[in-house]
Amino acid sequence: MILLSAIVIGLAASLLRARLNHRTLTLRNLRWGWLVVTAVIPQILTFQIESTARLIPEILVPIIQLVSMGGLLIFATINLSAPGFWALWLGLAGNLLVIITNGGWMPISLETIIRLRPDLPISNWEIGSRLGFGKDRIMNSTEINLPWLSDHLSLPTLFPHIAFSIGDIFISIGAILLLWSLSRKDTEEK
Repeated sequence: MILLSAIVIGLAASLLRARLNHRTLTLRNLRWGWLVVTAVIPQILTFQIESTARLIPEILVPIIQLVSMGGLLIFATINLSAPGFWALWLGLAGNLLVIITNGGWMPISLETIIRLRPDLPISNWEIGSRLGFGKDRIMNSTEINLPWLSDHLSLPTLFPHIAFSIGDIFISIGAILLLWSLSRKDTEEK
């Protein structure tokens, strides 16, 4: 959700900037763009579409997540000189690191879930289980490796049921910077 918000904000800002300055949007020539599609499709099928997520054995989910995140990190590394990619790279690396150190899952603490969903009884959440069909595994906060990189942040007044990581913030910053760069003049500093 935070990444989708960043994309909307970045695209809206870039479109406004282009309109005010009488420019057209120009996408940089990013290398290995096919890798993004190859990496994102498994994530969509595994985490976004419930009908396909139900068909994927849970034992495969960490493998899918690690390979997919690795592909995105390779893409970010190859395009590191493009606007915003330094932030994308930091976010992806942070998320991949916490996922690797927690058995292929993004950890979310029981305390974070209770903070986000105080309306539901604690019996709804089981330590060690997958949170819905998402990328998160519910863990005791004391058992999370690199807890500061886990899904522990939230914006309760705007999105009361959403947790995100510091890595997600950097990915969002990178997306906004990349989208903002679409409306620059060709002669501007690259």
